[in-house]
Amino acid sequence: MPDISRRAPQVHVPRQRGAALVSYVLPVFNEFDGIRHFHQELVAALRERPEYAYELVYVNDGSSDGTLAVLEDIAKDDRRVRVVDFARNFGHQMAITAGIDVARGDAVVVMDTDLQDPPRVSLELIDAWRDGAEIVHARRRSRQDTFFKRTTAHAFYRVLRSSTDVDIPLDTGDFRLMDRRAADELRRFRERSRFVRGMVASMGFRQSEVHFDRDERFAGETKYPLKKMARLAVDGLTGFSTAPLRLITKLGFGVLALSLLGILYALGMKVLRPDITVSGWTMLMVVVLFLGGVQMLSLGVLGSYIGRTYSEVQGRPLYTVRQIIAHGTDTAPAPVHVSVPAPVSVGGDGTGHGDR
Repeated sequence: MPDISRRAPQVHVPRQRGAALVSYVLPVFNEFDGIRHFHQELVAALRERPEYAYELVYVNDGSSDGTLAVLEDIAKDDRRVRVVDFARNFGHQMAITAGIDVARGDAVVVMDTDLQDPPRVSLELIDAWRDGAEIVHARRRSRQDTFFKRTTAHAFYRVLRSSTDVDIPLDTGDFRLMDRRAADELRRFRERSRFVRGMVASMGFRQSEVHFDRDERFAGETKYPLKKMARLAVDGLTGFSTAPLRLITKLGFGVLALSLLGILYALGMKVLRPDITVSGWTMLMVVVLFLGGVQMLSLGVLGSYIGRTYSEVQGRPLYTVRQIIAHGTDTAPAPVHVSVPAPVSVGGDGTGHGDR
């Protein structure tokens, strides 16, 4: 498959340098030990691009370890910071969605706050956006993870890409930049079982890639254990592919073929070797258990799609925001299709976006 960067049109329209606003969407869940250090690293990186204004949208995804208090302190000291505080934990994909809903920038950068996504790489995404790309993916050249996680992630991206009609970039997470037009388009996607990287890839626009080496987590433990990774994989497969349903059909034909062979074998033995033919309990149990397993597997796959349909029909809000905490009295417009309270002032003079 060709690289996504090669699919972009060859003619780019470079953007003029100026006081464009770049929003950072930063989902946070139980990052008490490392969030302050992350903010310092991010601020240090942003000083290298003083020609832009910045908005830092931290989304507290129901943290229970004191992360919110640290974010409030950060907001007091930096007028560029806004904190979207969820009423409970809604998950990483919902946190990204909420951040994009409230972000006001001409470009929106989505990145994690554990320093595995290096802040300095986000500047390369901004440079690619300035050169004409509307969506810029950060593609992992290498990653400091366990062998199991590297292997399963490698296999997952390739299976997903081969199973869907959407050309989802390989080895890319949610670390990316979107132009304002692309971000607004993504805000129209309101399904509950979200696989954001697939949604972004499906939208089109001019897309390019920046390759980087993913670092180790600075502090704490991963917030994506095996169970959550498996759930995300299921959302990706069922949200952008009907391959599991097609697999059921193929499996059905396979079982039918085996059944026909079994029938022919039984009839042949009955005619050719009636002296040794005995009604076999073993064969009966094998057939019954095999067919039962196939039926249960088929019902499970069908149930996954039916469950997604049920969740969408309910039409419940994607997430609930307890409060938005901002420096001074600078307020934000309500997100699309989402009702949120006005930002809570934590000090300052409310003079706009602040430092550049």
